This record gives sequence, structure tokens and C-alpha cells, in this order.
Amino acid sequence: MQRLALAGTRAIVDMSYARHFLDFQGSGIPSAMQKLVVTRLSPNFREAATLLRDCPVPLPGDGDLLVRNRFAGVNASDINYSAGRYDPSVKTPFDAGFEGVGEVVALGLSASAAFTVGQAVAYVAPGSFAEYTVVPARVAIPVPALKPEYLTLLVSGTTAYISLKELGGLSEGKKVLVTAAAGGTGQFAVQLAKKAKCHVIGTCSSAEKSAFLKSVGCDRPINYNAEHVGAVLRQEYPQGVDVVYESVGGATFDLAVDALATRGRLIVIGFVSGYQTPTGLSPVKAATLPAKLLKKSASVQGFFLNHYLPEFRGAMDHLLKMYAGGELVCEVDTGILSTEGRFIGLESVFRAIDYMYMRKNTGKIVIELPPSVNRKDRNHCLCFPVQFNY
Repeated sequence: MQRLALAGTRAIVDMSYARHFLDFQGSGIPSAMQKLVVTRLSPNFREAATLLRDCPVPLPGDGDLLVRNRFAGVNASDINYSAGRYDPSVKTPFDAGFEGVGEVVALGLSASAAFTVGQAVAYVAPGSFAEYTVVPARVAIPVPALKPEYLTLLVSGTTAYISLKELGGLSEGKKVLVTAAAGGTGQFAVQLAKKAKCHVIGTCSSAEKSAFLKSVGCDRPINYNAEHVGAVLRQEYPQGVDVVYESVGGATFDLAVDALATRGRLIVIGFVSGYQTPTGLSPVKAATLPAKLLKKSASVQGFFLNHYLPEFRGAMDHLLKMYAGGELVCEVDTGILSTEGRFIGLESVFRAIDYMYMRKNTGKIVIELPPSVNRKDRNHCLCFPVQFNY
């Protein structure tokens, strides 16, 4: 409670200010909600996570927003989080998911200086696989509407933008290879490299994905189920490629190293082929790597978004402007083509992750959480009035 101490006064509850804390559109915030919680450390998300159905709706602090999630993003690294790989000291239980788009339904006093109830926001913060999430106002990003396209930019878009800008050295005429090019982040690497007037090559797993890549400007899609990637690169790009945006790992990483041109750069943003293994790694030919890099004066550099947070807000602003101006395609995969249909509700997170690891998705996988899937006890309203002394 926020208190204002003035001498000789009595305590009252200022209900006029309480409107800042109430759920908008006249429907109450429920007393309980659903969320996914990691209860066991494992790279198998079905084993690691549990859907809890009667959790208390969290209360926002002074500088926080309470966001009703409408869309949550699925990332390959969700199973790295569920396995505890990013923080070996982490203890279960902890909330799953880390990016979302939703509307503000309640907020703290300090947060109300910059945000209002009913405002659409995007965010990267723990606990997005939930009906409601408390988000620090300092990390929330206002967006024009509740659209899943804005969610694609949060992790996937900014990873491509910042890594290529900081590490890629892109310029006109350079040859850029993007692995998993039709995926959540690959789609942006392709488009941003084309904006820099590069020649873009993209690997993918189907004819449909090849067609998508062509539609966003990829000069040479390679469907690795129809063509051998290494053979295509040797025959069509004998001088090698200047930049590789690599997210697959294992044998794909080895092919990419072999395909580097003199002074070529390979940016590792992930190694998804190994995430489901006990170690989280895919074997690579590490013994020969130093010699191969030396021979070409080439380099391999990792990129982890958490190490570039000072650049995050500027990257998001730039990408939002590009999307608003029609300069960027933000492909969303809501599971329409999956066996069981669209990814709606928190129950669908499990099969969405399976769908991703079966390499079925084109673009960013997004879970939809429409109001209809929220709990029915919405009339049990939670109000967060501020108490003053007068």
C-alpha cells in the first residue's frame, strides 16, 4: 500500500483512484488462473512442466503491470530453460515461458505514469505461459494492438537484428547463409540481410518453406530434404559465403564452417539440434576447427540476447517501425496445419513445442490465449486501491 503521511489525519481508501487498478471493460479480474510451471528439470518439456489450474492471480507492485496474456511465444530455448541450463542454480518450481503480448488490466502507482489500463504491451519476462503475468513496467513495450506479429519481434526479431548489426558486418554484395531460414528468427535474418543488399541463401526442410523464403527475398532456398546442402554450396558458391547465421548446430554447423569464405564470419545464435539431448549439445568437428579458421582467417562468434540488453529497446523500436511501414514480414504459425489444429490455450504449449522440434513450423510459433479460455470465475474481482492518510 502507498501511504501519504500528513499530521492529524484519518485513514481512508481513495476509491476514485482505484479505477487505475481495475480490470477494464467492466469484467473483474479472477481470483485464480492457469499457468505452466516447471516442476522437474528436464529437456523433455512434457516431463518438466505441469499445468496448474488454480493459481492465485499475482498482484502488481508499485512499478509493475498486471498483463492479461493474449499471445505467448514458443522458442527452441524453452526446453533449455526447463532443463535449467541457463542458470545451474535454479530450483523448481519456476514459471515457464518468457515472452508475451497482452493488455494491461492492473498496475502500480509508479507504473501508471507511463501506462494505462487497457493498453496493449509486449514484453520479455519470466512466466508468459500463464493467463496473467506481472511485468515490470520498465521492460514493457507499448504496441499499437493485440497482434501476434508484435510478439515475433521480441526475441526472434531482435536476435537477428542485433547479431547481424553488431557481428555480421553486412554490406552490399556479401553472401549470407541462414540456417533454419524459415523459422522464427531465420525469417528475420533473411529479410534484414536482403535489406542490406546481400545475396541470401537459406536452408529449410520443405518445398512449402522454400516458397515462403522466396516470398521474403531469399535468393537461393535450399530444401535439405531434396538437395544436399554441402554439394549446393560447393558447386554454386565455390568462393564461399561471407556470413553465416547459424542456429542448428551439429552437422549443419560443420557444413557452414566448411562453406566460409576467406575472412568469413559465422554467428552462432543456437544449436537446436542438440537441445533435446541430455547434454544439450550436438557433436561437431571441434578438433579441426582451429585449422579451418586459421586457413581462411575466418571467425566463429556466439550471440546470446541477454548480453545485448542495452541494444534491445532500440532494436525493437526499429523493427516496429519497419513492420508498420510494410518493410518487414512477421510470419506467425498458430498451428493451423498441425494435426490437432490451432494452438489455443495453455494446454497447447506442449504440442506446439513438439511441432517445432518436428520442424513443422514456418515462422514464429505463437500460442493464443483468447478471453474465452480464461477462467469463468471472472466476477471475483481483485481491486488494488491505494490507501492515503489525510
